[in-house]
Amino acid sequence: MKVKFPGFKILDRYILGKFLSTYFFAIAMIIVVVVIFDYVEHIDDFTELKAPLKAILFDYYLNFIPFFVNQFSGLFTFIACIFFTSKMAYQTEIVAMLSGGMSFRRLMWPYFLGAAIIGSLSLFLNLWLIPLSQRSIVDFEQHYVKRRMNAQYDRHIYRQIEPGVFAYIREYRDADHQARFFALEHYDGGTMTRSLEAADATFNPETKRWTAPRYTQRTFDPTGLERFEQFRNLDTLINLEVTELGRINELIQTMNISQLNEFLGQQRAKGSDSINLIEVERHARYAYPLSTFILTLIGVSLSSRKVRGGTGLHIGIGTGLCFSYILFIRFFQEFAKSGSLPPGLAVWLPNIIYLFIAVYLYRKAPK
Repeated sequence: MKVKFPGFKILDRYILGKFLSTYFFAIAMIIVVVVIFDYVEHIDDFTELKAPLKAILFDYYLNFIPFFVNQFSGLFTFIACIFFTSKMAYQTEIVAMLSGGMSFRRLMWPYFLGAAIIGSLSLFLNLWLIPLSQRSIVDFEQHYVKRRMNAQYDRHIYRQIEPGVFAYIREYRDADHQARFFALEHYDGGTMTRSLEAADATFNPETKRWTAPRYTQRTFDPTGLERFEQFRNLDTLINLEVTELGRINELIQTMNISQLNEFLGQQRAKGSDSINLIEVERHARYAYPLSTFILTLIGVSLSSRKVRGGTGLHIGIGTGLCFSYILFIRFFQEFAKSGSLPPGLAVWLPNIIYLFIAVYLYRKAPK
């Protein structure tokens, strides 16, 4: 069975042009406002730390724009769709289209084409461009934004190396790859069996070896008796990359989809407790762009009817629905990160819920 696509007529070009022009105009306006506010907020840091103008414009703000566009793409798709569709409804353009024999389903064709363009752009940004731009932003902030200069690493770093083996690192400094304290702990069924501890330990990112002038070996026998032994010249190899010492949430945001999938495989092999966080990020990169179609269907179905209250009522109801969608996303993602819900289900559940809302509104739309 062949799928037959509708032709592309003058009316389709009119609707698609209105849709995309309204979307990009709204995005451009809000970007200007956000950039101005962000610059005012950071101007003291830029001045004090002598950030070059070229770096501010090209390393920071040029890379900041794709992230912001994608972050609010769904909201502005929704607002753009409601704004010009509601305007057409109150100018009786939609009534004329339907009276002329065009079905509501056929009317959706240019809208979905526009949603496909915006969704594809969002997908490309999510999978490839934003992770690359995030690296430049993080690097810039490490040099020229005070609150971020020492925020790359948590004070207490706890990572699972392999099942039953954990590394604890305190006050790691990237400049000299040194930690104030390093410990390697072994567990059997939730009970610590032995640990290795060292102060002022140094990490070699190339060899993945930790060295220290002195270290202590602690062992626990089945009766609970603890034994201490002290040694000199620690030199131990562990399965830990230097990138894994950073904050996991910020680290995975700088990975493209291929790197993210590879990193997820590595963490699964180690039995890491960060798997849910990585899974949420991976699913979200696909779920959010696909929501463009759902929000477009809701927007058209909601604003194509002429009701008392005008465009303002449509925008008010639509914005409320869109913000509740964003709230649901954040709400279910937190459940997934805590392990209360499977990551895949938690990320896709808002799309499923709002797809039912979209279908209901579509059935109620004027035909």
